[in-house]
Amino acid sequence: MLAKRIIPCLDVKDGKVVKGVKFENLRVEGDPVELASYYEGSMADELVFLDITASKEKRKILIDVVEKVADVLTIPFTVGGGIGDLGMIQELLCAGADKVSLNTAAVRDPELIRVASDRFGSQCIVIAIDAKRAWGAPGRPRWEVYIEGGSKGTGLDAIEWAKRAEGLGAGEILLTSMDKDGTQEGYDIELTRAICEAVNLPVIASGGAGAPEHILEVFERGLADAALAASIFHRNIHPIMEVKRFLASRGIPVRM
Repeated sequence: MLAKRIIPCLDVKDGKVVKGVKFENLRVEGDPVELASYYEGSMADELVFLDITASKEKRKILIDVVEKVADVLTIPFTVGGGIGDLGMIQELLCAGADKVSLNTAAVRDPELIRVASDRFGSQCIVIAIDAKRAWGAPGRPRWEVYIEGGSKGTGLDAIEWAKRAEGLGAGEILLTSMDKDGTQEGYDIELTRAICEAVNLPVIASGGAGAPEHILEVFERGLADAALAASIFHRNIHPIMEVKRFLASRGIPVRM
């Protein structure tokens, strides 16, 4: 069995790492370069950097900050936010990113997934899905895809969009439950499992981690390949090695 990955996330706004609840009420958590350096030495398996307002503000990602973060990392580094074309993907890969995360631009132009994976390899192309529960038929949950930093609904069904992204050549899915984001109440297991069962891609679960038990649950019941968290790591509530030791004690393969 492949080792499960533990991934801290840097949500960046105006050059600072921030964290909110359900994409709102953001509070500053620290400097992205300092936090990246900390996670580099803390046995994180990868790092995700998301410029969370770039798409909504219709501007380019903060390349200079990405370069500074990449300089302190040897672990795989995924970057997202405001990426709209092949040129921007190329620029980020040259700036030190190993993978890029597409959301808004991919929803608006799904062919971008195909051409990007053909040009740079599917292993570089992560599709971020920000999903909010939107009940459909009675007793049957449905999740809607949101774009522009979670500010705009699309009407797209998250499961169908994940399957389409896979067909277009995506290499991985970063799945965030907007309902659970920042709550520290646990991941949306039903959503995560539904996506994992629908595609044959690695799925990173995001939104809701508050304790090592939540991460164990998203691996065992949610079937996720990786767990992303922010609050519990930034605030040192549960350091990465504490989480990994807990998971290992429960039989989950992790890189120690």
